[in-house]
Amino acid sequence: MLDTGAAAQPGDQIVDGQVLVGVVVLASPMNERVLTGPFPGLVPYAESVELARLVLTDSVPANGESFCVSRALRLAAERGVRGVVSFADPLPRRRVTADGVVIGSPGHLGVVYQALGARFSGRATPRSLCLLPDGSVLSARSKSKITGREVGMGGVIRRLEVFGARPLGPDDEPGRWLAEILPAIGARSARHPGNLRYLLTAARTRAERSRVVYGMPSLPYPKWAEDRHRIDVAK
Repeated sequence: MLDTGAAAQPGDQIVDGQVLVGVVVLASPMNERVLTGPFPGLVPYAESVELARLVLTDSVPANGESFCVSRALRLAAERGVRGVVSFADPLPRRRVTADGVVIGSPGHLGVVYQALGARFSGRATPRSLCLLPDGSVLSARSKSKITGREVGMGGVIRRLEVFGARPLGPDDEPGRWLAEILPAIGARSARHPGNLRYLLTAARTRAERSRVVYGMPSLPYPKWAEDRHRIDVAK
């Protein structure tokens, strides 16, 4: 999303001479079942994809999120995409940056997808998160880069060394090293109940939309409970 009327400020990203204010990323999840479960009749990674990121600057006015996603879906439909899966993380997060700044996220219910009329299909699989001392998450994919000695493992190791992890030695077995250093640096496990799953259709015509078959039921939209720390959502 570009702001055609904004004057560029220091730090702004410029695209074709205009200020970039929003990005939607449609991506391929690591496991195709993320796509084939909700859209069993579509070809994963070609006709069905995941909406992996939605980022807009604070300068974008109200309804900008739904406008941006709607436009992205129309563009995707022109390239053969028919179904899009997106997840909303309702779990509050708190992270402390290296210079001591606390960054908090209250969690969200995916209200932008509700505004677009997306189908809510319940929660994704519950899982355990590995939280580092600053509150950030060490993902399972990051761990696998180390245990499998994959490209990118150096960056993950350097991230752990910031918290006091000893270097991975040439005689260390990566899995055992990881199991040793995580508790040593103060990493902890937290149970996540599962992200909220929304299903969107990308179609150029009503006929194309009607041919999309869902593999999951439509459930009532989740809402915040009165204390804001819980959500009312179908299991």
